[in-house]
Amino acid sequence: MTIVINMREGLDERKIKVAARLILEGKLVAFPTETVYGLGADALNENAVRRIFEAKGRPADNPLIIHIASISDLEKVAREVPEKAKLLAEKFWPGPLTLVLPKRREVPLVTTGGLDTVAVRMPSHPIALALIKASTPLAAPSANISGKPSPTSAEHVIDDFYGKIEGIIDGGETWIGVESTVIDVTEEPPVLLRPGGIPVEEIERVIGPVRIHPAVKGKNADLAKAPGMKYKHYAPNASVVVVEGEPEKRKKKIRELVEEYRERGYRVGVMATVEVEADEFYPLGKTPEEVARNLFKALRELDRRGVDVIIAEGVEERGIGLAVMNRLRKAAGYRVIRA
Repeated sequence: MTIVINMREGLDERKIKVAARLILEGKLVAFPTETVYGLGADALNENAVRRIFEAKGRPADNPLIIHIASISDLEKVAREVPEKAKLLAEKFWPGPLTLVLPKRREVPLVTTGGLDTVAVRMPSHPIALALIKASTPLAAPSANISGKPSPTSAEHVIDDFYGKIEGIIDGGETWIGVESTVIDVTEEPPVLLRPGGIPVEEIERVIGPVRIHPAVKGKNADLAKAPGMKYKHYAPNASVVVVEGEPEKRKKKIRELVEEYRERGYRVGVMATVEVEADEFYPLGKTPEEVARNLFKALRELDRRGVDVIIAEGVEERGIGLAVMNRLRKAAGYRVIRA
């Protein structure tokens, strides 16, 4: 049985205690963060963490991010914290930044995907922080079936996990819409493993040059030091095609593709910044931040409307646009058309 805990009107300490009790009993609770919904378990409880992998159908070598509620919590999970990590934590925590650090022996290898490093972040969502403070550091990947679009509302979590986990905290829609930025600070220079809610340009202003891992823009990596690097991610049931290029050329190419797919008998959905005639259309918004916020919601909604093909408009790879394009290309299995 799954308990849905309504906190749409704001933080409720009494309800937080109910969810925290489930966590401390080794159960699974989905909860909102500022990025997407997470599927949480006690990060130091090996059996509880294994249940995350089972529920999601997640490969065992795909590491989880540990969510903490205070800098002092770092001592529970990280063996050391390099100076650049301290600078980033001071600037961006709480917030959508994950740091890869040397792990403490107490952190189970199942949590880190068998690695000697651990990915850690401090979310800024008040419900997430309250839940961690009332329980323990939480291992929490996105609360979706592995490989599918990440959830930005409790309804998305209910679609994937109702009846499969013990608790879902409904805190309304998330406000960033893509997962956290992941920086490996065990290397020099630090490495961007996954673009996310904090643009790499902002990170470089704090710590200097950051190397971008090839998996950010290219094919999946052989070794996953962070979520989203090795396996298929973010993909709906429909096939996805991404159209990149200059804005006017993108629009022209999208219209051409709609007609081509329709002539072949496909039901076509389009997600773009400007409306395009198709069987189904989902507006992504005008700014990169709006596009990021609507991205996973659009993929899930067009799936729900029963389209066969989704044509997605690309955006410039600046700021949060790099995270958007990382997710879109993975959702499309790197089926990208340059207009």
